Amino acid sequence: MIYVGVDHGTTAMRFAALFEGTHETAKLEILRTDAAVLSEEEIINTLEEKFGVGREKISLIAVTYSMGDRITAIEDIRKVEHRGVQSIEGAGQKTGGGSRVFDAIQNSGIPAVVIPGIHENSATDPRMNIFSHSTSPEKIGIAYHAFCKGFQDFVLSDISSNTVTLGVARGRIIGAIDACIFAPGLRHGPLDVRAIRDVDLGKKSANEAFTNTGVLKRAGYANLYELIDAAQRKELQALLALDTLALFAAMEIASIQVLLNDYGVRGEIFIEGSVAEISYVVEKIEHHLGVKSHVLDRWSAAIGCAEMARDIANGAKEILGLEVKIRF
Repeated sequence: MIYVGVDHGTTAMRFAALFEGTHETAKLEILRTDAAVLSEEEIINTLEEKFGVGREKISLIAVTYSMGDRITAIEDIRKVEHRGVQSIEGAGQKTGGGSRVFDAIQNSGIPAVVIPGIHENSATDPRMNIFSHSTSPEKIGIAYHAFCKGFQDFVLSDISSNTVTLGVARGRIIGAIDACIFAPGLRHGPLDVRAIRDVDLGKKSANEAFTNTGVLKRAGYANLYELIDAAQRKELQALLALDTLALFAAMEIASIQVLLNDYGVRGEIFIEGSVAEISYVVEKIEHHLGVKSHVLDRWSAAIGCAEMARDIANGAKEILGLEVKIRF
């Protein structure tokens, strides 16, 4: 039997499988644009072929989808309404790939749960509820992967297309800062005064502003690979972009540490995401904060969700303070 986790990432769907009784992990990545043109049956067949098992051998799948802001607990996929979200409109890019994967799993007959995001109705620090949304579900997968490594108190910063930072105290999520609030990522970021004026003048939608406010746009590079190549050539704009990512991520991490202080802990620092693979940025963050960090790779969300599936299937009643509303 295996347990599967699904990471609904910005550009790709990542699947990780844990095999019962072993430490073996299998991985699969499908671009969201590619997933959008597959049939539901093709998606499930792809999982079976990649993981080398029939669907009847999958004990449980833990699914993340979009913002997860319609639910506050871990729910049976067959019982959630509207895929567990209030709306797919708003901040972010829509391709249809995530919806196709969600529906394929929901209709497959395989037992599955949906992981919520953290938002204004979540049982986290109520002071953070001034914002309607704090983090999407895949960040909870990353946090659970860190928790499974033996950490109870930590700050996790996921830096990729956007930057989101989350705090865990005594094994419970206490709050998070979403991408549209504070630190910019590669592509996304908060709206500054110029962006607000452009929206008010009808030059762009708020979502267009959000998805084009990251450091790539400001620095003039098309993608992360162009940015890294330019940084290796010591181009000033590229180095400034990386320095900007590191500075704001460090400030966001420090702000969550302030929240953890109120819970009597400080916690370790975890950095994850495509930018975490750039040692220059990690070293800058560590310099700003004066601490060493733990670096996780981009598979951590999918693996963490698979670890959730394993533990839920074995009777866990809560995950990082989130109630599990399905029993096995």
